Formats: sequence, structure tokens, C-alpha cells
Amino acid sequence: MTGLLTQAEGDPVAIENGDAKGDFLFVCEHASSRLPERLGTLGLPKEALESHIAWDPGALAVSRLLAGKLDGTLIHQRFSRLVYDCNRPPESDAATPVVSEVYEVPGNRAMSAAERQARVDEIYLPFHETVSEFVAARKAVGRQPILVTMHSFTPVYFGKSRSVELGILHDADSRLADRMLAVATTGEVAYDIRRNEPYGPADGVTHSLIEYGVRHGLPNVMIEIRNDLIRNEVGQRVMADYLGGLLARSAAALPKK
Repeated sequence: MTGLLTQAEGDPVAIENGDAKGDFLFVCEHASSRLPERLGTLGLPKEALESHIAWDPGALAVSRLLAGKLDGTLIHQRFSRLVYDCNRPPESDAATPVVSEVYEVPGNRAMSAAERQARVDEIYLPFHETVSEFVAARKAVGRQPILVTMHSFTPVYFGKSRSVELGILHDADSRLADRMLAVATTGEVAYDIRRNEPYGPADGVTHSLIEYGVRHGLPNVMIEIRNDLIRNEVGQRVMADYLGGLLARSAAALPKK
């Protein structure tokens, strides 16, 4: 078996508010914990499939709220990062992890080269093409998107607590991240906010920023939210209100071309 998705499962990627008047493009690569029917459970227990190793809890909800507040477009993946992590290129072993934190992923370790290629073809490439085509279409009409990739992270990783609450991540282009950090640390500071934490470029997490932002000269940033802050609707709305203001003020401070 090399085919992955059934017709009933629909497209692997979703685009919301594609005709947005605002410039923000929110990308959520780890929006869902859903597995294709043909993969079963990948050999994992229920608690693993509901945990952060399968998706970024709360990230999609906050992304939707932000897209609404800022009249931006949202593009998100409809299947689990365990099937294919769309923030990794096809040549990366981390795209289809055989171990995620403390969990072995038997269904990934056992797959053939043809089965892995099916995941690239049916999960990553449609996602990649959707984001790339959106950026190209905006640029063709003289509009410059502002790329924001949205993630959440676990408060405890390999048994160690993390005190950072918001990570503002960037690769070679730090224009937007610099402004966000400057705005966020002026006056009363709402959260423990840090640059390139709990991950950074050395961890291989900036693929989307490079592919859809840096290569096109677009302002770009990756936001990491500690997931205990957005585990319910109240927390999600509070975070979206904060980030919406932070993004709007920071984008307004970017140099005009």
C-alpha cells in the first residue's frame, strides 16, 4: 500500500479567509492530531495521540482568532505532524519521526520508502504548494504578505519544566521578531517572552519561515505559545487579544518599501 488518503478524508490542507483584505498570513503546520484511516494508530496509545507529540494544542484556535481580528488568511494542515511534519523538508528524518520525545512511533519506523514518499506527495507537497501559490498570487498584485507561523509547546519536556511562556522565533530575517520583542518588552511585560526559545534555527524549526518568508523577502516570524496558557477558550481569547495587538503594532513599525 502506497496510497495514503481516501477521497472521503478530503484535502490535507485548508485555507480560510483566502480573500482577506489584511496582509497577515497565518500558517499552522501542526493544527490537527488526526491520522489517516489507512495508518490506524501508528502503533501509539491514545494518550500519545492526544498529546503534544501529535499536534500543537490550541494553536489552530488562536490562529483562527488572530485571522479574524486582523482580517488575515489562515492556511493549516488537516493531519497530524506524526504523519508528516510540514515544518520539515522531505529530506529531513524529522519529517516522519520514528521517535517523538519519549514515544517510539512504530508505524513510522516500519514504513517503506514508497510509503514515506506517499506522505510527501499527499501531505507535504499540497501544503507547500498551497502556501507558495498564495504568496505568489499576493505578490503578483503588488501585495506583500506578513508571514506568521503559529505553534504551541509543552510546559514539561523530557521531564524538565519550561518557564518561558512565549517564544518569538526567527531565522536570518529578524525584522518582525525584533519589533515584536521591542514592543513586548516596553512598559509592563505581560509574559515571559524570549527570542528563539524554546527552539531556534539550530533545532531545524524554521523551514516554513525560510521557504515561504525569507526566500520571498517577506517579513516573517514564528510564534511559540506554552500550551497550558491556551488549553481552553478563555485562554485562547486572552492570548489572541494580546498577540493581535502585538502583531499589529509591530507590523506598523516595519519600514515601508
